[in-house]
Amino acid sequence: MQIECTQADHRNQQIMGCCIDSSCTYQRPYCNSCLPHHGQHLQKLTSFEILIEWVQKRIVNAQNIQKNVQESKSSLDNLLNKLIPYFNFNIQQFSELGLSQIDNMIKGFGQLEICEEILFKQLKQQIEQIQQIIDQILKNIKCQITQKENNQLLDNSEREIIIIKLPEHKNIFEGNENQFTFELMNENTIKEVDRCDAIAFNKDQSIVLAGCGKDIKIFEHQQGKLNQIQLLSEHKKNISTLNFMKMNNNFISGSRDNQIIIWQVIGHNKWNCQQILNGHTSWIFCLLLNNTDDLIITGSFDKTIKFWIKQDQWLCQQTITDHTSSVYSLSLNEQQNKLISCSFDSYILVIEQNKMDKQWSVSQKIKVDQFGYRLCFINDNQFAFQPKCKEQLHVYELDPNNKQYRKTKEISVKCGSSNCDCFFPQQYLKSKCMLVNKNGKNLNIIQMKQNGDFVVQQSLEFGNQNLYGQLSDDGEYLITWDDKSKEIQIRKYKQL
Repeated sequence: MQIECTQADHRNQQIMGCCIDSSCTYQRPYCNSCLPHHGQHLQKLTSFEILIEWVQKRIVNAQNIQKNVQESKSSLDNLLNKLIPYFNFNIQQFSELGLSQIDNMIKGFGQLEICEEILFKQLKQQIEQIQQIIDQILKNIKCQITQKENNQLLDNSEREIIIIKLPEHKNIFEGNENQFTFELMNENTIKEVDRCDAIAFNKDQSIVLAGCGKDIKIFEHQQGKLNQIQLLSEHKKNISTLNFMKMNNNFISGSRDNQIIIWQVIGHNKWNCQQILNGHTSWIFCLLLNNTDDLIITGSFDKTIKFWIKQDQWLCQQTITDHTSSVYSLSLNEQQNKLISCSFDSYILVIEQNKMDKQWSVSQKIKVDQFGYRLCFINDNQFAFQPKCKEQLHVYELDPNNKQYRKTKEISVKCGSSNCDCFFPQQYLKSKCMLVNKNGKNLNIIQMKQNGDFVVQQSLEFGNQNLYGQLSDDGEYLITWDDKSKEIQIRKYKQL
């Protein structure tokens, strides 16, 4: 492709490629004399051959956006159809219903209350955020190159290409670029002498679970204040994992007694044991749920990863036995079709689900120099892994050429200890671009910037490596228990 640069004093020089940096304000097709203007982002300069591949990938992204929007709309339409009998219900018809009809109607209205409390509050917040993003994108889409520039770029082709200037991340996620801190709410601390290896918020932050020894304490949570409402004592040994479901207030616990228990909410904020899952031969180290609450994945001291599916009852569908030692941490990607795990055997496994038979199989084994206790996906193409007690957090990215993950970054983080353990899962909150990483005696709060850099915003030192907790789904509250203070502490998010 022979194209001459049109910049002053650059006449007769051939265009070598294009700049794909989203923040670049200089002419994107560049010649040799244009290079000094792109000095801050030379890695973003690409040849025409690679540019074509880059554009094709963005077309696929656009198609994926269309598919996701259509799927979301279909799901919402389906939900609205289910609600038609309720919002069209005439109270005058109540006396005409039979007992079974009344029973079903009351049950349905009860479920609506749960939907309103859990789903719709979150949905409203997300819709508002999405609307802001869409408005910003539409505002920036007005930018396009002229027909003359199109013809030059395409070597006088008759086709027309519209170049869209993508919105800068700082415009869309402006709030995520601010500095912040988590401030301790001293007046709301609770003394707890029993070790709390697992703590969990529900979806709307109204309920907190704490595994205190072999008991589960359930608290109502309101603006950082906890009020205990129930004590569950079904497990025989210490609680190691607690996870709320996403569509309701049922939750799952794992324990050193090798058992997994499904807890069902009954009445108003009361729970009982619905089902006990037996399958692991040693204690449960990690557990997670998929986004639709119909798949549980567990990792154990017995070296296995188990996949549990929901039919009439929960049952074990598959077991992965590729690790040769304890499985410490698990994480699912955004598309829910890739699982990563880490183990004492110093391997990270990438496990993918087959689209046809829904079975999971290991697609990559990553050997690490130092085993780690925690890892999590940042997005479909990137995950973070913390080697045990190392003062570097490792970032892995998917290589588009061979579809394998490889380490690309090391982020400096605090540790302060020569010992650690596997509890307190690593957590990434997409809405605030925030990564919570426990490492030794320290809890590192890390923010992912618009340029892909990771910056430690706050490091909390607790004086003891026995430190456990969770960040709420809205990023407003951080709850912890540590063996030095023997307190359940709550910290509130504050922008600086």
